[in-house]
Amino acid sequence: MTKGLRRWLVAIWLCTVLGALAETSAILLFSELTDNALQKGALDAFWVPAAQWLGIAVVGAAIGYAGGSLSVWVSERFVMRLREHVFDHVQKLPPHFFQRHRQGDLLSRLTGDVEAIEQMAVSGLLGTATALFSAVFYAAAAFWLRWDLAAATFVLAPLFWVAARRFSAGVKSVAREGRVADGAVTSVVEESLGNLVLTQAYGREDAERRRLRQEASAWFRAAVRSARLDQAYGQLVQVIETICVLAVIGIGVWEISAGKMTLGQLLAFAALLSYLYPPIRSLAQLGLLVTAATAGAERLIEILDSRPAVTDPTGPVATRSDLGRPDGTVELRDVTFRYPGTDTKPPGRAPATDAEPVGLLAPALDALSFTVHPGELVIITGPSGAGKSTLSKLLLRFYDPDSGTVLLDGTPLRDFPLDRLREYVALLPQETLVLHDTIRANIACGRPGASDQAIEDAARTADAHDFITALPDGYDTHVDPNTARLSGGQLQRLAIARAVLRDAPVLVLDEPTTGLDAIAARRIVEPLRRLMAGRTTLMITHDLDLAPDADRILVLDQGRIVESGRHHELLALGGTYAHLHGSRKREQFGVGAGAGAAAGPVPPYEPYEPYEPYAPYTPYTPYTPYAPYTYDGFAS
Repeated sequence: MTKGLRRWLVAIWLCTVLGALAETSAILLFSELTDNALQKGALDAFWVPAAQWLGIAVVGAAIGYAGGSLSVWVSERFVMRLREHVFDHVQKLPPHFFQRHRQGDLLSRLTGDVEAIEQMAVSGLLGTATALFSAVFYAAAAFWLRWDLAAATFVLAPLFWVAARRFSAGVKSVAREGRVADGAVTSVVEESLGNLVLTQAYGREDAERRRLRQEASAWFRAAVRSARLDQAYGQLVQVIETICVLAVIGIGVWEISAGKMTLGQLLAFAALLSYLYPPIRSLAQLGLLVTAATAGAERLIEILDSRPAVTDPTGPVATRSDLGRPDGTVELRDVTFRYPGTDTKPPGRAPATDAEPVGLLAPALDALSFTVHPGELVIITGPSGAGKSTLSKLLLRFYDPDSGTVLLDGTPLRDFPLDRLREYVALLPQETLVLHDTIRANIACGRPGASDQAIEDAARTADAHDFITALPDGYDTHVDPNTARLSGGQLQRLAIARAVLRDAPVLVLDEPTTGLDAIAARRIVEPLRRLMAGRTTLMITHDLDLAPDADRILVLDQGRIVESGRHHELLALGGTYAHLHGSRKREQFGVGAGAGAAAGPVPPYEPYEPYEPYAPYTPYTPYTPYAPYTYDGFAS
């Protein structure tokens, strides 16, 4: 992380050396001024050392400014690099990592814990060098001035390290508690703001306040303990410094009385002490700083130690660049997959099948095989937890299968570089991705660098152009994930426009109508048909209104294909698909389970008639309240 910054670190250390030399020279000049000018009252002996002192002070100030500015620049540059590095790493981690870590805690690690590492790796290193050089020069000057007083000083100096060592264990423990508590507070705030409507609707304000208070109390206790340790250490160091100064003054008074030392030498030595002890104290205190910073570093390293579930192929990329744009044939051959961390089963649960090893949960996908050709629409449906959405994760290569192979045009997905593979497979996830940016930028992220005309053409294909241009700022209207300007159906059409712009040969639709009412769902059907035209399309859905259009329907249950065929064929089987279809129709039309069962199977799907708008709305007559209610006993 310091590559390219090291020459500036050397420059900072050079500034530190020159600054320490300048301060040492000024102290020695102070000794000369005291003995030759102040003590004798000779004005002629004042001007030359005074001018020298002033010159040294000006040069020292310039060096100090340069070193301080460079130090801040290097430190902040390091923080920026490290934060980008960690962020890039986090973006490559698999989905289950984010299900196991609270977002607020990850935010805390990317902010506060990154700065903790900077304090350890850059500020700590520079501080150590500064204190070390200063201590060496001041110690050399002290020995040159009076070796006996210097020896007495350094006999007591180890007391600073003893004090720092005594406090280091407590500082690290408290620092880690504080970092964890800070992440917990950030998580509570992030979760509460993200679910604010639910909090208000269910009157959970007091409960959320109690959650925040509980986490904030842990942070408060850690902060108070840290402040107490800092104060105790600081006061103890002050006492040690006082003991050292009194010892030096006592020896100096005795030597002056014996005629072995001048007053100027004693005052100069006392000034050296005032410069010498801060670097010695800093060296000891830097140990505490680094100890506290390691608590944040350990939390960040936990993230960096998490490995991505997939990586780019290691072979020569040139051999793959000749593959060109695929036609879009998707094939799964005996694919079996378990999510990481599900390799143990709850006690007492028997294996799902005779082939399942004892101690393993049933896989999300089990020996799955099928092929989808270009231009085909294959709907994948089944009960919840059947493994439908897992398919989309494998096709985008968020994970690799435990066994078997997923192929695109006969080439295993693991042989494609990740960025190229994801250019070839476009995903419409259940939750619409909305960037905090303009509508134009939200569509353009499907193909960065696309022209305005291409963006508008994609919006027209998705039936989004009309409502976009009706907005006050048109395509430059700013939206965000919680925007109230656009409905769920309009946001979904923006996602369709993004997929149209991407123009990938393979399209994966993961519950494209989730969260939309019947009218909004019907409104996106035609844009979806235009999007799917000529592409290999896999639609993962519970909504079977598009089932009659599908070339094939695959019904998954417990990670396996239990039924396969066209809509009318599967209805005639009367199996899992017929049950799912019937349940869906009963939900849509409000038919009870018993009534639906008695009436027999649901008739085949018939297309809706073209939508005719209702007549203009006529307001109701003004409301007339009822007469006041009079209670005259239970009899009435």
